[in-house]
Amino acid sequence: MLQLKSVITTLGVFFLFAVTAAQVRAQKRQIPLLDGWRFHEATKQDWHPATVPGCVHTDLLANKLIEDPFYRDNEAKLQWIGKTDWDYQTTFVVTPEMLRRLNSELVFEGLDTYAEVSLNGALILKADNMFRTWRVSVKNALKPGENVLAVHFRSPVNEILPVMAKMKYELPASNDQGEKTSPHTRKAPYHYGWDWGPRFVTSGIWKPVTLELWDEARVGDLQIQPHRVEQKAANLTASVEVFSAKEQEATVILDNLTGKSIAGQTRVRLAPGLNQVHVDFVIQQPKLWWPNGLGAQPRYQFQARLLLQGKLADQATVRTGLRSLELRQTVDEWGKSFKFIINGVPVFAKGGNWIPADSFPTRITPEKYRWLLESVRDSNMNMLRVWGGGIYESNEFYELCDEFGIMVWQDFMFACSMYPGHPEFLENIRQEAIDNVKRLRKHPSIALWCGNNEIETAWQHWGWKQNLPVGLWSDYLKIFHGVLPEVVRQYDPTRTYWPSSPSSNLEEDAESSTSGDLHYWQVWHASKPFSEYEKQFPRFMSEYGFQSFPVLETVKTYAKPEDYDIESPIMMAHQRHPRGNPLVREYMLREFKEPKDFPSFLYVSQILQAEGIKIGAEHLRRIMPRNMGSLYWQVDDCWPVASWSSIDYTGRWKALQYYSRRFYQDLLVSLHEEGGKLNIYVVSDRMQPFPAQLSVSLLDFNGRVFSNQTKELSVAALDSKSYSALSVNDLLAGQDKQAVFVRAELLAGGKPVAGNSYFFAPYKDLTLPAAKITTEVKANGKGYSVTLKSAKLARGVHLTLENGAGFFADNFFDLLPGRPLLVEFRTAKPPTIEEFRRLLRVSSLTDAF
Repeated sequence: MLQLKSVITTLGVFFLFAVTAAQVRAQKRQIPLLDGWRFHEATKQDWHPATVPGCVHTDLLANKLIEDPFYRDNEAKLQWIGKTDWDYQTTFVVTPEMLRRLNSELVFEGLDTYAEVSLNGALILKADNMFRTWRVSVKNALKPGENVLAVHFRSPVNEILPVMAKMKYELPASNDQGEKTSPHTRKAPYHYGWDWGPRFVTSGIWKPVTLELWDEARVGDLQIQPHRVEQKAANLTASVEVFSAKEQEATVILDNLTGKSIAGQTRVRLAPGLNQVHVDFVIQQPKLWWPNGLGAQPRYQFQARLLLQGKLADQATVRTGLRSLELRQTVDEWGKSFKFIINGVPVFAKGGNWIPADSFPTRITPEKYRWLLESVRDSNMNMLRVWGGGIYESNEFYELCDEFGIMVWQDFMFACSMYPGHPEFLENIRQEAIDNVKRLRKHPSIALWCGNNEIETAWQHWGWKQNLPVGLWSDYLKIFHGVLPEVVRQYDPTRTYWPSSPSSNLEEDAESSTSGDLHYWQVWHASKPFSEYEKQFPRFMSEYGFQSFPVLETVKTYAKPEDYDIESPIMMAHQRHPRGNPLVREYMLREFKEPKDFPSFLYVSQILQAEGIKIGAEHLRRIMPRNMGSLYWQVDDCWPVASWSSIDYTGRWKALQYYSRRFYQDLLVSLHEEGGKLNIYVVSDRMQPFPAQLSVSLLDFNGRVFSNQTKELSVAALDSKSYSALSVNDLLAGQDKQAVFVRAELLAGGKPVAGNSYFFAPYKDLTLPAAKITTEVKANGKGYSVTLKSAKLARGVHLTLENGAGFFADNFFDLLPGRPLLVEFRTAKPPTIEEFRRLLRVSSLTDAF
């Protein structure tokens, strides 16, 4: 009897195991193929270890076959890499169980760029687009035991030169720092060089490779499409992409993992191939996703389960935020509006333009992405424009934008060039757009799809229309008014497609100030003064900018002391605008005297950049709602360089990043002289009126107060207006303009919540005394607190540590006379308090001359 019971128990365990094994076999299996890769130059035999994801430049560097591409002038010595073919290879083991699966597919999420893929010697794929996902069946190519996967990359430059040789004209590509091949290749344009970046034409497996095994069906994609999202209810549809090997019955169940409930389910009959399954559902009183500064960023997680004969075959999860989104373009007194409406609230877009944070994207670590996007959030920004000359960013980038409430203006990857319009190229673009729209549409941060960067205005204003075949404009229309908007309408219909930036959607000139978005570059390229910003009245400013240099600690990463001159060959190699260094110097001498030495020049260049962009940003906010966006060029860098960035390649905040936190604050006090009157504007991005006091004082640089006036006011919500207009002559009352300044502050409960200063003359004309700044250092839980005091006004106060480590929560500020200011210093490994005091350096502008 005991023996029989034992047999029954054993049979029961066997039956349970058999059912479980059957269920496991029925489910899709994904096997990453990221290990064991090696590479070599195609004409040579010696193999070297490779990293996947990665690229040939980083693999060469890791194997010490080249020197640091960013150091000094090494870039010029490495141009041969982009003109060379490369081979990559790995092996992986396939078991008999794996061979029994009905479907076996290799998935390449990113191959850069012209690639031939072979499995066990048989050609299985030809790729020609860096931005596409490639999926290929390998059921008949796999074998038991060891399998050899090989990828041959052809030079992106050499691939196109024969094509160009047959053409009677050259497609414009003014930023290519070498052969102008980039318009013909679906590859990151900035890899060919730009006016802020180097030329490193990469090849390699830059995204993961996966072997997928499945039987009767698999889930390809899950999208949560909003129909109507309000505070009381969100009406949604889950669209589930199911690939089926045959005609069969299936059940799709949608789980609300956040609410721990089944949101809906449906029974469907699958046809062979692609099936779209839709499940409508409602979430009552949803928690809405808001842009940074307007509310929280809650997200919901949903799961679609595919059941065949009651067994789980596959599943997909998606995390998304619920919000309503509209780009409102309506006729008004200034033309046609261009403003984003989120959850019914008009949002002034505050932010900047984003370029890839490294010339070699696979080197951008999760920690660097988080640091950069936390910096964006902490600077009161709510939008980034992912510029069209880089890459469709990593999933991690968009996840962080979702988390931090950073709306994304998403360009497709086309910039400053005309492109072919033959059917094969158009189809390649169509598949690229489908892949990336489907990948990114789940993110609540995506606010707009934009066709390209500056091509519409280039055709109209850069001489292209006069000097290139008219057929190129027809090709332009096929891509940017045909293929791309068709893909957006089909795959992401709730978002707006915009054809170019800048653009008026061909209703007016691309550089119109009455409709669409505008790029303004007369400041910088045309040497116009910063005051010209205040003469622009766009509907949305999506680009404007000014250059600066990184601090000395960053310059040390690519230059030697003998290079420390802005005209030295190495400093010029790390300046890609042909007039960049002379322009910085020209503008600097308009506002400042000649800096005393090289480090001072670097520092003053940052103050110059920040003060200039401050003029533009404050103006753009003052004229809201006429203008509803300020995106300066640019937030980050792809290598250490003199550029328009506000955060340098090492992650150090420049002066502009600190300034942006002030001029993008949700309450902004902005002083502007108009017709002999000094207007005190208060701009509010808050959704409720704000009771406060406005205090306006005239002081000298030693802190003496000549006049002060305070008034009660209620700051209007989501508005900008002047709350006080003071006669300049009455305000000065005979005081020397070069020896006084105005301080305006918004007070709540007697404490300042926003403030700004106004100077009546350029810095070089002010009679500023030398400031003696004292410091008091105390330890806190994350680093140190530094209290600074000065009896005299200290402008542009700059705090550094001699070794360059750590982060000061505030910097490049004006220290008011007699008013202490506390600044937090944060670092992962704080030095001792004695060492910190020894390494701390505090300077201001008077020390730079």
